[in-house]
Amino acid sequence: MKIIIGQKIVYDEQDITITAKRTLDLGQAMPKLNPFDLNAIEAGVQIAAVHEGSTVTALCVGEKKLLENSKVRKDVLSRGVDHLTLVMDDALSHALPQVSARVLAAASRKIGFDLIICGDGSGDLYAQQVGLLLGEELDIPAINAISKILSVSPDHITVERTLEDKVQVLSIPLPAVIAVTADINVPKIPNMKAILGAAKKPVVAYSFADMGFEPSSDINTEMIEMVAPLQKERALTLIEGDDEEKIAAFAQHLKKAIQ
Repeated sequence: MKIIIGQKIVYDEQDITITAKRTLDLGQAMPKLNPFDLNAIEAGVQIAAVHEGSTVTALCVGEKKLLENSKVRKDVLSRGVDHLTLVMDDALSHALPQVSARVLAAASRKIGFDLIICGDGSGDLYAQQVGLLLGEELDIPAINAISKILSVSPDHITVERTLEDKVQVLSIPLPAVIAVTADINVPKIPNMKAILGAAKKPVVAYSFADMGFEPSSDINTEMIEMVAPLQKERALTLIEGDDEEKIAAFAQHLKKAIQ
C-alpha cells in the first residue's frame, strides 16, 4: 500500500512577536512541522506497520525558506516515514487552501498512492479545507473528522467519524483522502536511532514543471495586511472592606465585568 501524508511547515508561534503597529514580526520565527500533522504521520505509520510492503511518503508544499530547513526535514523523516517529497516555490508563501490542494494533487499523481492522510488543519490558518479540496481535485472520496481507523484492506478503509452529536462508522473505497483529528492517536517521540537514521532517508524535490503543473492566476495571493487584535488594557478596581456597602459595590463591578 502506498500512503502519502500531507504535511505543512509553519512558523513557530512562540517566536512570533507583535510590533507597536500590531503587525506580526516573523524575522526570528523558526519553522516547524505543523502540530496537527503529527497525528496524520502516526496514523500512516501504524497502517504501514500491519501491511507488509507498504511505503509512507511525507509530502510538503510551500515556500523555499521553510522547506529548505534541514532540522524540519529531519524531524519529518525521524517519525517513521520512508520518503520525503517537497514542492518548493515562493509563489506558495501565501497560498490559500484551494491552491495548496491543487499542488498536492499534482504531486500525489506523480508519486502514486492508495491512501492520503492529512491533519485536521494547520497551525497558522486552520482552515480545515485542504483535505476535502484535495479529494475534489483528485476526484476520489475525501472524509474529514476521522477519530479512529478500524480496519484497512487493499480496497477499503473503515473509520469512525466524530460529529457534534454522533459517531459515524464509514467504509470508504480506496483510493481516498482522510483528514484525522488530534484524538486519533498520541504521536510517538522519535528516539535517537530514528533521528540519526533520518539523515539516510531519501528526499525528493519537485518543481511545478516536474509535475506538469501550470499555475494559474490564483497561485499566489497578495498579503495586504495582517495585524494582531487590539488588546484591552487590564483594569484594576480595588475595594477594601467587608461591610454591606463594599460587598454591594464589589457585586456591581463583577456584574459589569461579566456583561
